[in-house]
Amino acid sequence: MKTAVTETEQYVHFHGAPFKGNILMVASSPAISKQTNWPIGFWAAELTHPLHVFQEAGYEITLVSTAGGTIEMDSYSDPTDESGYAAHDIITLGYMQQNWFHTILENTQKLTDIDPSDFDAIFLVGGQGPMYTFRNNTGLERLFVSFYELGKPSAAVCHATTLLLGAKLSNGDLLVAGKTWTGFADAEEDFADNAIGIQIQPYRIETEARTIKNTNFKVAAPFSSYAIADGNLITGQQQNSGAAVAKMVVEQLNR
Repeated sequence: MKTAVTETEQYVHFHGAPFKGNILMVASSPAISKQTNWPIGFWAAELTHPLHVFQEAGYEITLVSTAGGTIEMDSYSDPTDESGYAAHDIITLGYMQQNWFHTILENTQKLTDIDPSDFDAIFLVGGQGPMYTFRNNTGLERLFVSFYELGKPSAAVCHATTLLLGAKLSNGDLLVAGKTWTGFADAEEDFADNAIGIQIQPYRIETEARTIKNTNFKVAAPFSSYAIADGNLITGQQQNSGAAVAKMVVEQLNR
């Protein structure tokens, strides 16, 4: 019988709600942008805001990554970054005060080591990294599709939705065939490019999504919270949509 609880165990048990299940969150491992030469990874709010929703609802979280090991947040998403871009993000700032949070960022499993049967839902964390590490990642495609075909909530937010440009079902059809979904908008890419003065991303999700036949890609006003559930496929437009996506996941699980 346990007589002590570690900080990591507090993370999954001491959130004030009865245990309801397990959710898998997938983030990008660190990469280097070929467009900007910046180190890139995951967007902090797209991890922490959904994490907060899941924990408050009573769900335990396992965080994995494309390569395993340490993952790093995009610098502009760090509320302590000198740019001040995300200084308003008090949810991320709160998590950054917790030792267990840094521990899970430093010790992620590789996504291919995961058994989908151990989890009730999957949530793909966006950021700049996924544009390189999620696109055409066959291991991640298989993992995501396995959740989807089992009828489990299968969610992606912001640039993580790049996976849906190519993910195919076991019958060979695109997962998004006949589906309504969202992701980072061209208008938002324009804003980011103009702010920096260069093209940040190697391609655009909305532009490519609109070339796919028999799919309905929708966006709302730039940087507004916007999420869509079409069956058990749940998608969010950008970093301000993570909590809305997570709430849809919880709603489906609670049914």
